[in-house]
Amino acid sequence: MRTGRTARGEREGVPTAYGTDTVLRLAVALGIGLLLGAERERRMGQAGRRGSAGLRTFALVALLGGVTQQVGGELLTAAVAFVIGATALAAYWKSDAPSTGITSEAALMVAFLLGVLAQHSPGLASALGVTVTILLATRTTLHRFVSTVLTDQEVHDALMLAASAIVLLPLIPNRAIDPFGVLNPFAVWRLAVLLMAISACGYVANRALGPRFGLPLSGLAGGFVSSAATVGSMGALAKERPELARPALAGALLSSVATPIELLALVAVASPRSVVSLLVPLALAGLATAICGALAMWQSPASIPPEQHPGRAFNPRVAILIAGLITTVTLLSVAVSIVAGNGGVSLAAAIGGFADAHAAAIGVASLVEGDRLAPSQAALPVLVAFSTNAATKVVMAYGTSTGRFGPAVLGSLVLAVASAWAGFALTR
Repeated sequence: MRTGRTARGEREGVPTAYGTDTVLRLAVALGIGLLLGAERERRMGQAGRRGSAGLRTFALVALLGGVTQQVGGELLTAAVAFVIGATALAAYWKSDAPSTGITSEAALMVAFLLGVLAQHSPGLASALGVTVTILLATRTTLHRFVSTVLTDQEVHDALMLAASAIVLLPLIPNRAIDPFGVLNPFAVWRLAVLLMAISACGYVANRALGPRFGLPLSGLAGGFVSSAATVGSMGALAKERPELARPALAGALLSSVATPIELLALVAVASPRSVVSLLVPLALAGLATAICGALAMWQSPASIPPEQHPGRAFNPRVAILIAGLITTVTLLSVAVSIVAGNGGVSLAAAIGGFADAHAAAIGVASLVEGDRLAPSQAALPVLVAFSTNAATKVVMAYGTSTGRFGPAVLGSLVLAVASAWAGFALTR
């Protein structure tokens, strides 16, 4: 009786016991080995010494990983991996320059394992092979970045953000602890982590592109995650560093451009019939906030002298404070909803909009798709939610900043809301 592999190989015209698919997977393993080996060979040549593993060794080891997996399975693969690891360590200890590290030896083991992985997921193995090669090739740049560009405070903040998201967040109970079913410690801390991440992105953009362009770009990107949180984060930055008040204001204003874009996208997915009545109002609102944000960016100083000490990527206390403010607004909106009741769609959308305009818009679109609301009637409650959500952003602006930041955000959002309602009146 012929095996499945033999039959498949004969059907595909391969005169072996393996099919074309197997040959391609082994070729991927060989290619990964050649890629890693070429980088290591070049690195050793630049250093003026010869390492224990070069182009041919890496290629053979990666191919050996693929062949081992094809022939012997998991047990043989583990045994060969142990032998290769022991051989690499022995070559390292016998090396004349052990102080150079074990990068090549570790890369050799990675080449073997990627050769094994290529037999199951060639696409993933190829992507990882390229990533590892880039990591090896940018050694000097990475070392210089870590040792001379990053400050001790930045490293501390990066570790704190990682611990907050990876260590603490999964340990926090994910259930509501209030009678309204809103106050969820997991959701509150997740929002705080989001705020820290937005602030960190703005900090990175500030250092990479300069505050005039980096902060507005960061604000626009952050708005697609949470515009209210981004406004609060930019307000805190403007209060902490007054010289960055103008570009931080531009970031806050541009974050509101994301709101009408997301509302249109969500409604289009949930109820395509409802988009027509919302297109003009939300387009005018987005255009108004974009113009205000562009003016604020244009009025920013062309060059802002950098601080001698760049400061912190984020302030965890400020992030927790803003998360608490947003949670408080959500609790108040739910309490008002319980007291006033849900007698009308617009009232429910208005109350829900204080916390999240997107959820309110999806709810309205669902009513349209359920034939409980006409498509032409969807614009009113969605715009009401958009308006009350703007009020939340104003609260964030005044609650986290000082000076002209709050009034400027208020003026921009009033213009956006007025533009939306003007568009609604024109399309009636």
